[in-house]
Amino acid sequence: MPRAASPNSIDTQISKRVQRSARGTVFTPATFTAQGSRAAIDKALQRLVTQGTLRRLSRGLYDKPRQDELLGTLWPSVDAVVKALVGKDKLRVQPSGVYATNLLGLSEQVPAKVVFLTDGASRSVRAGPMHLAFKRTSPRNMATANRLSGLVIQAFKSLGPQHITPQRLAHLRKTLPATERAKLLGDLALAPAWMQPMLRDLAQDEPMAPKTLTRKASVRKAGG
Repeated sequence: MPRAASPNSIDTQISKRVQRSARGTVFTPATFTAQGSRAAIDKALQRLVTQGTLRRLSRGLYDKPRQDELLGTLWPSVDAVVKALVGKDKLRVQPSGVYATNLLGLSEQVPAKVVFLTDGASRSVRAGPMHLAFKRTSPRNMATANRLSGLVIQAFKSLGPQHITPQRLAHLRKTLPATERAKLLGDLALAPAWMQPMLRDLAQDEPMAPKTLTRKASVRKAGG
């Protein structure tokens, strides 16, 4: 008969922490660094996978699976995966491309590859069916990370000026709190010149006249 694990063993400590965590939580070995050596942590995680408590998403990436009555076992959210990956190094990440437009409700397209800008190293990560790409970028692009302005700037870059329509601006004005939209004014200098009139318009409670907005954007774009 196998001997029960000690209450202070690495296996027991990691198991208790996983049990206390909500379903859908994602873990890496770095999550448990305080509990012991990397080799011991890897073994403990593998035992939890064998028991069915954890699921291995890819090398060094695990989750506590969520269950749905109709859909069965679900994959973790993108946010949960990113939180686990950046947690140890305290890296900053900024959603970009199609994913940024999707988060703001400006597009229903779900990207096959979710791209984040980062101040860390570039790398590609698989998590079940998800493909996440982290691309190292300039300090200017990361200056607005974790702020609404950063998400809006990246979404507008992805759409391009011709697709930032009055209808899309109206959608953002309706779905984003006025107090948050007003903060866009503080980051205007970090946005491309062609985008600044649109951000200024979005920050206001009432939209600019379409002709005025278009004319300002054209002048800005022509000037770089």
